Amino acid sequence: MAGAMRLGELTHNMEAQVLAAVDSGHLPPDLFDTLENEFDRMGDVLDHLRHGTPQEPFVAPAAPSSKFTPATQAATIAAALTAEPEAAAKAMLRVRADIVDRLVNEAGEVSIARSRIEGEMQGFKRSLFDLTESINRLRSQLREIEIQAESQMQSQLSHAKESNADFDPLEFDRFTRLQEVTRMMAESVNDVASVQHNLLKNLDETEAALLAQSRMTKELQQELLRTRMVPFGSISERLYRIVRQTSKELGKRASLDIIGEQVELDRSVLEKITAPFEHLLRNAIDHGLESQDMRLATGKQEAGSIELQVRQEGNEILITLSDDGRGIDLDRIRAKAVEQGLLPEDVQATPAQLVELIFAQGFSTATEITQVSGRGIGMDVVRNEIATLGGRVEATSEAGKGTTFSIYLPLTLAVTQAVLVRSGSTVYALPSTMVDQVQELKADALADVYQKQDVLWQGNHYPLYYFPRLLDDSESVPTVQRYTTIMLLHSGAQRVAVHVDELIGNREIVVKNIGPQLARVPGIAGATVLGNGKVVLILNPVQLAQRHDIPGLIAQQTSEPVAEQLAAAAPVVMIVDDSLTVRKITSKLLTREGYQVVTAKDGVDALQALEDVTPQVMLVDIEMPRMDGFELTKNVRSNAKTSNIPIIMITSRTAEKHRNYAQELGVNVYLGKPYQEEELLGYISGFVKGSLH
Repeated sequence: MAGAMRLGELTHNMEAQVLAAVDSGHLPPDLFDTLENEFDRMGDVLDHLRHGTPQEPFVAPAAPSSKFTPATQAATIAAALTAEPEAAAKAMLRVRADIVDRLVNEAGEVSIARSRIEGEMQGFKRSLFDLTESINRLRSQLREIEIQAESQMQSQLSHAKESNADFDPLEFDRFTRLQEVTRMMAESVNDVASVQHNLLKNLDETEAALLAQSRMTKELQQELLRTRMVPFGSISERLYRIVRQTSKELGKRASLDIIGEQVELDRSVLEKITAPFEHLLRNAIDHGLESQDMRLATGKQEAGSIELQVRQEGNEILITLSDDGRGIDLDRIRAKAVEQGLLPEDVQATPAQLVELIFAQGFSTATEITQVSGRGIGMDVVRNEIATLGGRVEATSEAGKGTTFSIYLPLTLAVTQAVLVRSGSTVYALPSTMVDQVQELKADALADVYQKQDVLWQGNHYPLYYFPRLLDDSESVPTVQRYTTIMLLHSGAQRVAVHVDELIGNREIVVKNIGPQLARVPGIAGATVLGNGKVVLILNPVQLAQRHDIPGLIAQQTSEPVAEQLAAAAPVVMIVDDSLTVRKITSKLLTREGYQVVTAKDGVDALQALEDVTPQVMLVDIEMPRMDGFELTKNVRSNAKTSNIPIIMITSRTAEKHRNYAQELGVNVYLGKPYQEEELLGYISGFVKGSLH
């Protein structure tokens, strides 16, 4: 009816063969091979029809005699038509893939805009908490003014009674005006407090609305992403054909069993992994499966078995490809690796490390180049293609029993979970699926792991790197802080521990296309846009670490000891002041001059910080809640660990008795507010360099 005569001849011929076999009651041993060949030819003809390319002349083989008549043909067609599933009659809407991709991208932009609002809300919330603290301080100061005014009134009252009994003290303008001002200030403070409470209430309601909007946006994203999902079974027929054709070319017998065809993947992910899977299947038949005679000699079935299993694990798709062949020849891999200079001859590598070598660029154990598989390249391309999708591949092998490849892929390429970290002054994103554990170490523990250059966790060794070193940044040095963050990461069989300057937190990010310029750069898995509009690269530290190591092996790293790094780090200055404004202004001044700054709002906070950080200089105020500057100085000087820290006291109390008391307690420098910036920086620089004591 459609005019595809060659396709019709092929199908009629296959039907005739099946009917002849049914009528004779005998199935020829090569019937299924013949039918599969004809079926593959049908696929080729369909491809020609879809793409409008000319077809080769087709000569139909002679059909065996059968009772095939026009009447049986009509009956067969009628039966096929009545067997159509009812589900096919449902209304379907065909939408272009690029439109769906654009809608998913727009939903991602909505998420980015929302995250920006959330960031601003967090800043607003912090400012409100600072406002609350300032209002409490203002109330206490106002109460102190009222007490002082009352005491002055009492004093002036007694003096007025003695000097002039004709006037009431309240009639003096200066007393009346002072009382009025204090009352007005109290009312203003209460007004500000009321506004602050209203802002806090509005903030809570806005956060609730943002949370509801976040849920709706996420549901919209999930529904749009679901429209991009296709079952893995949509490429199963293509994989079956690869196995049949490769087996026929090599003269082997192999069967493919696909489990989990109904599992759905992102359309773009499925398109990009098809070629790597075809290469793995060809390798499995060519290098993995033995010949029929060898299989029979070792007690195996004549036909080799290849199993492809697909299942979802969390937010990843796990695909395992296993065969029952001879396994990977580790001795041959080792000899080839030594020959190519990938492995020193005196290094004893574990089986897992030897298996990792098959993914090295250009590595091949093939003795001859063929068009079926190998060709001297292949497995490195497979790993790179999978890594480009944000996935990873692992290989395990057992001699005489077969090889298994485990491939982990993201559910979708549009939205993913990532951990934001700061390295130096730059923010990067790391895929959350790579993170095994996050550790926070004190200075002593950090120095210990740097000395070993290795972190041991649950029996696994993680070679340690300072993150900027992986990016060829030799100038950045670790920041001194209470707790240092070490991230334990894995990708495939490889593991690495990364020292980062700050762990910002986990985020759901929208993955953006980074373009062909960076797509092939090792270690860059993509890019995203934060809520503030900043572009952040998504990195794979394990791949970055591989550039410093022998492929698949842990080599001696070149990172300098942490003691030297910390010695070269910027000096730490601690600012202890209850005024938020003073803390911010002084912090900006010292940061601009290259110092690292630690702040505390009173003496109690300062003592807690001193347990983990030892600053080179302390800047201390006198009047602070909970513990004042004098009491803090006593505690600092009485502790053997902190007794030698230089203390610069900056206060508005400039009386001689305060200055003398501070010097008795051990304060090195006493400055009055407002201070001269050049004078303060000169004192700090002198203490840091050791020229002042």
